[in-house]
Amino acid sequence: MEKRTARLTVLVDPQKKAAFEKLCDEEDVTPSQKIRQFMRDYIEQALGADWKEQVFNKNKEG
Repeated sequence: MEKRTARLTVLVDPQKKAAFEKLCDEEDVTPSQKIRQFMRDYIEQALGADWKEQVFNKNKEG
């Protein structure tokens, strides 16, 4: 479903970044994997369970 990637640059407090990286390490996930999970959860909360069809079909049309 997701064929391309795009870079997202986020500036964060160094202490929060370190804490986030430590927690991700404890879960055996990368920070990028966790951010993608947060994004999927947020999109689903905002758009509903059928968000994938809404998001990915819009990209095919345009």
